[in-house]
Amino acid sequence: MDPLVDTVIEDARWDGFGLPAVAIRAATATLSHLGLATQGFTLCVMGCDDAHIATLNADFRGKPTPTNVLSWPSDERSAEFAGEVPDAPEPGPPDDPESLGDIAIAWETCAAEAMAAHKSMPDHVTHLVVHGVLHLLGYDHEDDIDATLMETTEQRILETLGITDPYS
Repeated sequence: MDPLVDTVIEDARWDGFGLPAVAIRAATATLSHLGLATQGFTLCVMGCDDAHIATLNADFRGKPTPTNVLSWPSDERSAEFAGEVPDAPEPGPPDDPESLGDIAIAWETCAAEAMAAHKSMPDHVTHLVVHGVLHLLGYDHEDDIDATLMETTEQRILETLGITDPYS
């Protein structure tokens, strides 16, 4: 098990895909880009199907439909004002790392989106995990200025991984 990312597989297609490696790569790149060490933090990424994520979306957001990715931060980390970068969390000690929270990602929706956008599944899933980790760190896209900040940050992180701009 990687000390940064705990991966839970609920749909076997994620095993064949290699979700643990993709999640570790995406989370490491996100933290590194933001100047955070990967030591001292942990998060969980769950690979599930559309049926399970639709249930989660209904339970937590009141939207009983599948979505690509959901995230549950372990703490409120949003910036005080729109357009500001959220404050970075403090890492925990090696024997008790700070939990950033949980991410769930749905196979069918991700596969359909990747195909529709003519993107590879690994690139699309990497983007969604980066997106989820940013949510765990307090980024959001509730208004235009925050959406621009989050999207720009995602683009820069993905560029470090050799992945083209997902918004173009």
